[in-house]
Amino acid sequence: MKCRGIIYLGISVLFAGCDPFEYHPYDTRLDKRYKNINAKNIERILASDKNADTVRFVFMGDTQRWYDETEDFVKDVNRRNEVDFVIHGGDISDFGMKKEFCWVHDIMNKLKVPYIALIGNHDHLGTGGEIYEAMYGELNFSFIYSGIKFLCLNTNALEFDYATPVPDFDFLKQQLRDTLSYKQTIATMHAEPGDVVFNNNVKDVFHEYLKRFKNLKFCVHAHAHRLMEDDIFGDGVIYYGSDAMGHRNYLLFTVTKENYECEVVYF
Repeated sequence: MKCRGIIYLGISVLFAGCDPFEYHPYDTRLDKRYKNINAKNIERILASDKNADTVRFVFMGDTQRWYDETEDFVKDVNRRNEVDFVIHGGDISDFGMKKEFCWVHDIMNKLKVPYIALIGNHDHLGTGGEIYEAMYGELNFSFIYSGIKFLCLNTNALEFDYATPVPDFDFLKQQLRDTLSYKQTIATMHAEPGDVVFNNNVKDVFHEYLKRFKNLKFCVHAHAHRLMEDDIFGDGVIYYGSDAMGHRNYLLFTVTKENYECEVVYF
């Protein structure tokens, strides 16, 4: 009887995880609740679009191993009534493992507002790139909310060994064809121009492409694990950098038809 009890206990423990069986840590199989998250949440964002004069969104990133801090971040944002959506600037994971992506989504999914996530350089490690695409979708995407075009860009050139064009200028060219459905532009990315992860052979061209978009307000990135506010190219276009979750703060942007404001919120 003792042996049988031990067997039953072992089976109970085995089935206590997210999956019935634990596979290799870089396994890419996902439950359907972890698939197409960006597309689903962009649909929610667009459904709530009232074409208001003021848009407020949160930008944060680099959750990596800071799960407790990310839980506290979600609680803090949920106390606010004025936030329209949240953008995670990438480095969802630290080692590109499926469990990391799932853990972070389980936390972020408690937000009262939709969130979308960009891909970070750590998210490319191992099979992380495949997991990101299965969970969140395309590496480059955009959406328009209240007349603002949000460009969401993969800028992690180093992780592709420069074998794949990063940034993707074909994507930017395609996006530039639309000139009528939006009035302002905000560009979001993980690594900023000038960082070792960025393909700095094309950083000037990249910035010039961004400036072709209608009324580029500012650019925002994660990656550096510190707050940043830089006029990188000396032309008045500011690149804002969010801190890592471990430092317990995030950026809150308020954008109007005429202007915008960036606030650092500590929690």
